[in-house]
Amino acid sequence: MNAHPKQALSLLQASQANPTLSRLMSMQKDAQQRMLAILPLIPVALRDHVHHGPVEDGIWSLLLRNNTSAAKIRQLIPDFETCLRSKGLAVKAIRLKVSREK
Repeated sequence: MNAHPKQALSLLQASQANPTLSRLMSMQKDAQQRMLAILPLIPVALRDHVHHGPVEDGIWSLLLRNNTSAAKIRQLIPDFETCLRSKGLAVKAIRLKVSREK
């Protein structure tokens, strides 16, 4: 047995001590802020079909449940981009990714 058990760290403490984890948490927070900004623009019936993905190299990914929801969301991309710019959260592009249904 270990005579000196390690103290449990909170997620915040662990992220501050680990640059990789810190970067991942920052990316998550960044994507979540964007999602909250555009949420009012997404029709209520589609909100459960849209999830935020990461922002990588200025391109934000939105994850969609199916092609039908992707087609409807695609029409809203210009509105999303305008909204994000107005809130200081601009991205180069928004990419839509449809998840594979099993």
